[in-house]
Amino acid sequence: MGRVIAIANQKGGVGKTTSAVNLAASLAVAEQRTLLIDGDPQGNATSGIGIPREHIGLTVYDALIGESTLADATIRSVQFKHLDVVPATPDLAGAEVELVSHPRRDRAMRDAVDQVRDEYDFILIDCPPSLGLITLNMLAAADALLIPLQCEYYALEGISQLLSTVTLVQRGVNEGLGIDGVLLTMYDARLNLSRQVAADAREYFGPKVFQTVIPRNIRLAEAPSFGKPIILYDVASVGAQAYMNVARELIERYGQRTAAFNRETAIAAQNTSSADAPGAEA
Repeated sequence: MGRVIAIANQKGGVGKTTSAVNLAASLAVAEQRTLLIDGDPQGNATSGIGIPREHIGLTVYDALIGESTLADATIRSVQFKHLDVVPATPDLAGAEVELVSHPRRDRAMRDAVDQVRDEYDFILIDCPPSLGLITLNMLAAADALLIPLQCEYYALEGISQLLSTVTLVQRGVNEGLGIDGVLLTMYDARLNLSRQVAADAREYFGPKVFQTVIPRNIRLAEAPSFGKPIILYDVASVGAQAYMNVARELIERYGQRTAAFNRETAIAAQNTSSADAPGAEA
């Protein structure tokens, strides 16, 4: 089953959509079957990955309110063979109201994602910079959270609110939600502040912080205006190299989790088999 990762931070301007688009592209280049879900009514991930408005039919809005399946709303092989995208338009904002009367209003996205997760290695969800019903749905659908953390003064202050939200989601709709990683963005090694925020984050989150940091890079800022992920816009840039390294770290982490899960499953099966064997004590 694919790993469903919500990329979220309620603080805007931290590189959330940039990370969603470029990490999805980097995973696809690594031949990981990847689905990018644009869960933000602004639709920046949709335009940033290069989907023109006139090519958009069904969207995540239709899947969320049950008017279509997620598979029907998916645009296949966007820019890369292994990258599919579920686009978003401003219509998604209306789902906040329409979901109020939905019998599974906080689990509608999970129901939609569960139908397609076996088709992918990774499903990345770009969440809105808010804590409304749409974000709740995206977190309920996810196995884990990836938090982009801007290396600036107010970044760590907002994290406590996000972690409180994660705790509420765990208690209410998704007890298995964890944190897959914290990604340091807009890092400038020349600034003491960047180094201090990075050090504080590593002290607080430990190994959950990715070793790779995303530097401030003008090419990363330019790429969305051309409708291209950085790996297509300027593969030699430090931004492109950084996101490819993050993708490599994520694949390694997922492989380690999968191996551990397989070992635990094998041990459990072996124990069950032993218990059921003739002569075993009841």
